[in-house]
Amino acid sequence: MTKSASIEAGTRFIWATRGKSWGFRFLRSGGYHDPLRVYEHAFADVSDEREVFHRSDPHTVALRIPDPEGRCDSSGRVIPHDFVLIGRWANEIASLDEGLNAIWPLVSDEFASMWDVSEPPATQP
Repeated sequence: MTKSASIEAGTRFIWATRGKSWGFRFLRSGGYHDPLRVYEHAFADVSDEREVFHRSDPHTVALRIPDPEGRCDSSGRVIPHDFVLIGRWANEIASLDEGLNAIWPLVSDEFASMWDVSEPPATQP
């Protein structure tokens, strides 16, 4: 099995971001009823850096990337994407670039279709 195939089979993540006119929110919950608790644990030791790769425990990686397409919110700020990679998938990601290359193709079309809508989308598992 290739690395990308094994990553897709074990994909579980939390995704928090903002849109052009809607504020920061969870778009994916990673299957958690309360993703905020897991998110806060993963990003606890991380400042407001623009890009982040941080392994908060052996099975959890915090990943922050600026929008790869350079999209900005209505105030002109580049939109950040915060991900918490969980479990086996997190174990296989070893760098910011690997994380970006693994996660962005899974969400890029989805985000492109919603970032500039007026109402934020509902959280998905």
